[in-house]
Parts: sequence; structure tokens; C-alpha cells
Amino acid sequence: MALLTPEIQEKLTTLLVEEGLITQTAIDTAKDTATKENQPLMTTLVKSGDISDELLTHATAQVSGVPYVNLSNTLINEQILSLLPEDIAERFMAVPLAEVQNRLAVAMIDANNVQAVDFLANRINRPLKVFMASEAGIRHVLEQYKTDLSSVDMAAEESEEAAQTKASSNIKTIVQDSPISRALSTILEFAVKSKASDIHIEPLENALKIRCRVDGVLREIMQLPKSIEPALISRIKILSNLKIDEHRVPQDGQFAVSVAKKEVDLRIAISPVVWGEQVVIRLLDKSGNSFDLEQMGYAGRGLRTIRKGVKRPNGMILTSGPTGSGKSTSLYALIKEIKDDSVNIVTLEDPVEYKMQGVNQIQVNAEVGLTFANGLRSILRQDPDIVMVGEIRDKETAELAVQAALTGHLVFSTLHTNSAAGVLPRLLDMGIEPFLIASTVNTIIGQRLVRRVATKRDAYNSSPIETQNILTTVGHLLPQTKDVVTQVSEDLGYKDLPLAGQSAYTLVKGKDTPQTPRGYSGRAGLYEVMDVTEEIQNLIIKRATSAEIQKVAVAQGMVTMRQDGYLKALGGLTTMEEVNRVAADTA
Repeated sequence: MALLTPEIQEKLTTLLVEEGLITQTAIDTAKDTATKENQPLMTTLVKSGDISDELLTHATAQVSGVPYVNLSNTLINEQILSLLPEDIAERFMAVPLAEVQNRLAVAMIDANNVQAVDFLANRINRPLKVFMASEAGIRHVLEQYKTDLSSVDMAAEESEEAAQTKASSNIKTIVQDSPISRALSTILEFAVKSKASDIHIEPLENALKIRCRVDGVLREIMQLPKSIEPALISRIKILSNLKIDEHRVPQDGQFAVSVAKKEVDLRIAISPVVWGEQVVIRLLDKSGNSFDLEQMGYAGRGLRTIRKGVKRPNGMILTSGPTGSGKSTSLYALIKEIKDDSVNIVTLEDPVEYKMQGVNQIQVNAEVGLTFANGLRSILRQDPDIVMVGEIRDKETAELAVQAALTGHLVFSTLHTNSAAGVLPRLLDMGIEPFLIASTVNTIIGQRLVRRVATKRDAYNSSPIETQNILTTVGHLLPQTKDVVTQVSEDLGYKDLPLAGQSAYTLVKGKDTPQTPRGYSGRAGLYEVMDVTEEIQNLIIKRATSAEIQKVAVAQGMVTMRQDGYLKALGGLTTMEEVNRVAADTA
């Protein structure tokens, strides 16, 4: 924390009290403590918990007349980091942010230190634009120096030189060389800090391509020399306890790493391809999800339908969607919603992605005969109230899940279909009798994931085509007159919806920055939640098509995924372009 002059300190305490951020009594108490312990007043306030360091830094910047920046979740481009050497950045607790009109934007703890600013400007030989940031924010950026991907290139070069001096068959020795370990560690750290869900290591004819999936979209981060491929793949196999001499068949494994004080589980899938072996690493950050239905994007009618479904004593609640659409996360959120000491919850998963306190989770292991079907038979002998089956893949598992629902259990599971209505014909295809489906399935969720618009954004008026799409898709859902805006907004779960019939609507798009590629940051769900009513049950018994079921569900008030996406776009959560990309195959 920067040293403050008595004048600025006085202004700061006055501002904190006037804004209601702290009481005068707390300041007086802190002054006494600061005097006794011979430490600055502001340090005492932070240590006592009366105010956070981030909030205090913001207030200090305000009274000092210096622009403030919050760096707690910021990712800085490695090219920008290279403009200020790491040792200088650590010495002055100053980090580069971006280039602005030939000036370098720099964040510092002590932004009023003129001598330090002059030194930095002379050191990099260009003028600075100075911002104030908290110590935690500065250290967050300093950590990113350690995950600069240029270090991977250096490690690759060292490994390539080492490979030239060793026999090509001596892979074990190469694997244990530190350059490969450093390269893999740096790639993993970069992926975790970029909030990537997957890493793809793909062999080409003359190179090794590394890609990361961030917010559902793959992007290339680097290419490595072809010569380090055997060593890197072998290193991953060793960590995953896989056979390093097996190159003909796919192998699956897992291991865990600790990155940035987070425990991250890694799922490894290795497959032979034309130019070598492809590796896909799924990253599961156990600390990165709150499993809160509202935060995940559930709202309005859909949220009410889900909460009605989970309160039923028995039956089935199914989620559907393509791979990676958040189905398992939805099931965990539902379990969290009803988890209680009065019920026994048992899950059967492949794999157990998140460990949840108070839930008995079983990992499928086909090698020893523990399949979904065999595991489900065992679960039903364990006196469960609620059963979660990770996925219904075959007729046998489907029949057992239906039987569990018929015998007084609440069953959660997932299916791979394009829509909520598509779940019912899918069960028919598996050989489940229509009357059993009608009497057991309570609620069905169809879902996709869209990228959220970043906080740095611009508003614009919709084009004629966008306006027409909005009116065609959700025009009948929007309030028709001003006096029903609040009522309709509460019903649909989105605040301050615009009126129907307008010539243009206000939409948003994010600013493309290194921290928010293409203007997006994070993801939210698009959902359609179907309540299996008596009318829909009759359709199931008649073996109706998914289109017929969908039509009746919409008539009964179901908001489709595309409609949910357009409402989210009108609410500023995402863009219409993103909704159309993700929900192109839905109604």
C-alpha cells in the first residue's frame, strides 16, 4: 500500500465516511490501534477487516486524482508484458497494461511516486500513462510473467538440442529432462489462467500445434518443433499412469495439478492420428463453479418449472444437449438445490467431475465391470432418495432408470439430443414403453452455452434484419404496452424488457481486447425447460414426433432456447450473433 500524505489521508477518511463505506467510530478505533502498533492508519483498517484493500485503493485513487484499475481478474498479453522487464516490475510494483497512442499504460501501487514514474519512463524510453492498482492486483499480473509462453519456445529449443545428442530410441532419458517438464507446466498454467476448458496438442507433418478452448471456442496459442513431440507426449503419459510404449490404440487417464493456488483435475485422452498421437486435456477447476441456478442463466418460467420438478418425491428430470453444453453442471446445480441431511443422494458418473460434500459419488469403471447399468442396480440397494446417473447411453440403463423412478426415487440424468422435446422420442428409440415414459418423466431441460459479453462494451441499435428476427422470435413474449413491462419482465425473468413492435432495439457488443477475445468473457446457458403435462403425456403415449411435442410445449408457455437467447441478448448478457451460432439448429 502506498504511503499517503496527511492531506490525502484526511481526504480519504472523509470520503470513506461520506460514502458510507466505514463509520467514524471504526476510523477513531483504527487510529488508536495504528498509534499503538506504529503502523499506517490505512494498513490498520485493512487488517481489521473494516475495508478491503481493493476498495481502499479505489478510494485513494479518487482523492489523488489518479485513474484506478482493478487487476484482480485481468489477463495481460505476453507482448505487453515483455515491454517492462520482470525484475523492474517487481522492484517498483508496476506492471504494463496496454499501449495507448505511443504511451505505455502502467499500473502501480504508488502512482504518485514521481521519481519512480520518471525512472520507468526513461528505462523503457517512452512516456507513461499511470494507473493506480491494489497490491493483490499487481501481484496477480506479476504471476503472469511466469506463464509467458515464450519460455515454452526456449524449453523446446533446449529439448531439441538435447535430442540431437541422444539416440532417438532413448525416450525415457529425454522425458526426464527439465525443458519438457517446464514446457508442459507453462502450457498448463497458461490454460488455467486463461480459463480454458480444454487443451489440444495436435501433431502436424512438420510441427506440433497447441490450441486452447476458451469460452467454447478453440484458438491456436503456439506451434512447437516436431522433434519434441515424443518427449512431450511421453511426459503426459507418465503423469497419467499410461503406457508410454503404446502408440496404436487410444488411452485415457487423469492427474491433478496445483496452479495459482487452485487444485485442477486434468482428464487425458490420447488417440493415434496420421502424424503421431493427439492429446486432448480437459481441465476441471474445482473452485470455479458455484452451481447456482440463477448465475448459470436460469430465469423466469424455466427456473420456476425446474424448482417445481425437484420438489416432487419421484420421477425423472433429464437434461439434453450436445457434448460440452453444461448438462452435468446443471445436474450438480439441481443436486445442490435439494441437498439436505434428510435425503440420501447417490450418483453414478463417468468421470466424477466435481466432488460435492454430502453426496455419495460413484465412479464408473468398465474395466472391472462397474458400468452404468451394473452400478445403478447396486445403487438401488443402498436406500437412496435421489439418484443421479451421469448419462443414459443404452436401453439397459434407460430401463433401470425408469424402474428407479417408478419405485419412488427421484432420478436425474442426461441424454444427447438437440432439444428438450427430442428426449422423449429418444427414449422410445431405446425401447422404453410410451406409458412408462409418460408416467415417470417430470421435467426436461434442453441447453446450450453462449459466451457472455465482456464488461467493456458498446451499445448499438439493431439492424433491420436483427429487428425482424427479434420480432419474429420473441415479439409475442415482449410487453405490448408500458403498463405491463414489469409484470412481463418478472414472468420471463429479465429486467426492463423493451416493448414489442419497435423499429429498432438496443443491443450490446463487447470490446475486443487481449483479456476479452472478440468482446466476450465467460459463458452462460440458454435453456428450454419442459414440464411434462397431461397433454404432453397423451402425445407420448401416441408416439408423437418431437416437433409435435415441441409445438404443444410452446403453446403451454415453454420458452425455447432461441427465445431465451434473444431475451438474454436484449438484456445485454450476450449477442444475437452468438445465439444464432449456438442455437442454429433449434426452434
